[in-house]
Amino acid sequence: MKKATICVLSALAGALAGAGAAGKEVGDRANKFQMMSEKHLSLYLMMNQWVRIKQEGKHLSAFFEKNGYKNIAIYGMSYAGETLLDELKESGITVAYGIDKNADSIYADVDVVSGDDVLEPVDAVVVTAITFFDEIEQNLSEKVTCPVISLEDVLYGV
Repeated sequence: MKKATICVLSALAGALAGAGAAGKEVGDRANKFQMMSEKHLSLYLMMNQWVRIKQEGKHLSAFFEKNGYKNIAIYGMSYAGETLLDELKESGITVAYGIDKNADSIYADVDVVSGDDVLEPVDAVVVTAITFFDEIEQNLSEKVTCPVISLEDVLYGV
């Protein structure tokens, strides 16, 4: 009888532990989905602002010219970084290089370096990874002496 009771209690304890672990995994996945959703909403709103600027006939190069930034670097060479690079090609703004944590696997029209590399001097670094801007700004500020600005600041400052 004791053996049967111990087996039942062990099974219940195991089930409760499993349910707790499963609940934690579900909660972790829900948090990850929430974070991804917020990231994509921020990117959508940013790109929507960019379209509005283009519809008004404005160019992002005006922001850089107004602030005296002639030679910049772009942090984050995914979709927004490539689009910024393309927009600035025919302007007087030079993109010296890109910075990306996946530098080895990115092909762009400029050299792309890792944030761990030595960063050549530029007038400003534009961060396209807007949802992680604060963290990136803090890390870059230890490596560069120029302003580190968010692409959102550029879009709302044109």
